[in-house]
Amino acid sequence: MQPSEASSLNQTQKEATHMAQKETIGFIGLGIMGKPMALNLVKAGFSVVVNNRTPEVMDELVKAGAKAAHSAREVAEQSDIIITMLPDSPQVEEVALGEGGVIEGIKKGALFIDMSSISPNTSRKVQKELSARGADALDAPVSGGQVGAEGATLSIMVGGSEESFNRAKPVFEAVGKNIVYIGGPGAGQVTKIANQIVVGLTIQAISEALTLAKKSGVDVGKVREALLGGFAQSRILDLHGQRILDGNFKPGFRINLHRKDLRLALETGREAGVPLFATGVAANIMDAMIAQGDGDLDHSGMAKFYAEMSGIE
Repeated sequence: MQPSEASSLNQTQKEATHMAQKETIGFIGLGIMGKPMALNLVKAGFSVVVNNRTPEVMDELVKAGAKAAHSAREVAEQSDIIITMLPDSPQVEEVALGEGGVIEGIKKGALFIDMSSISPNTSRKVQKELSARGADALDAPVSGGQVGAEGATLSIMVGGSEESFNRAKPVFEAVGKNIVYIGGPGAGQVTKIANQIVVGLTIQAISEALTLAKKSGVDVGKVREALLGGFAQSRILDLHGQRILDGNFKPGFRINLHRKDLRLALETGREAGVPLFATGVAANIMDAMIAQGDGDLDHSGMAKFYAEMSGIE
C-alpha cells in the first residue's frame, strides 16, 4: 500500500468514527461485562444512554457522563444504536420485544446490537421482528471476560448484515480489539458457542491433567511450565493454569454462565444433528458443581471439582 493510500484509509476510518460518535448509543445491562463496556464507550466520546434492572448501578455511568433512562423503550427512543448485554435468551427477548421493550421505542433506521451470549434462533427472531419496524439488528457476542471488558480488548464475533457491521465497527472498536464479521443473522452466536466449547473443554482437560500430576506427587507448577513450552501450550493453560495453582477461583466468568453457554451448544448441536459428546461431559461436571453450591466460582474452578473427587485439598 502506498503512503497516500494508507493516509486516505486512515482518514476514512477517522471519518467513520466521527460519524458514529454523532450517534447516541443506548446500553442496556450493566453487569460484570456491560458496565465496563458502557464506561469505555463514554470514554471514547460517545453519547451514551444507559438502563439497568438495578437502577443504582447506573450512578457510576451517570457520573462518568452517561444519561440514565427508566426503561428499554426509553433507551430506544433516545438512541440511534442500542446495545444489550444480558444473561440469556429470555432476558434479551423480553428487553428487545416485550412490553416496554426496545421494539416499542426503536426508530426507523436504528440499529440494535445484542452482545449477550444467547441462542442463534433468538437472535434471528429479534432481527426479523425489528426489521419489520424498519430497524436492523446484529448479534455480536464477546469473549475475553471481565478483564477484556475493562481493558476494551474483547474479541467480538458479529452476525447480521455487513452494512450494519460497517456502521457499528467504530462502536465495536471502543470496546474490543479482535472484531470479526462472521456472516448473516445468528452467525455471531454460533461462533460464540464454538468458542465456549473450546474454552470449557480446554479448562476441563487442564483440570484433569494438573489433578493427575498432583495426585501422582509431581510438582504441578513444573508440569504447567513444561506444558507451556510444548504443543499443549495455550492462553488458557497460561492464565487459568496459574489460577488453578493459586487456588484463586474468584469469578471472572462464572460456572453458572458457562453452563448456560454449553446448554446453548447442546441445543444447537441437537438442532444441527451434530453429536457433542465431550461438551455433554463438561456440562455434567458444571451441573454437579452448581448442585454443590459452586456455581458462582470462576470456570477455572472445574479444577476444584476434580481435586475434591480425587481426595486432594
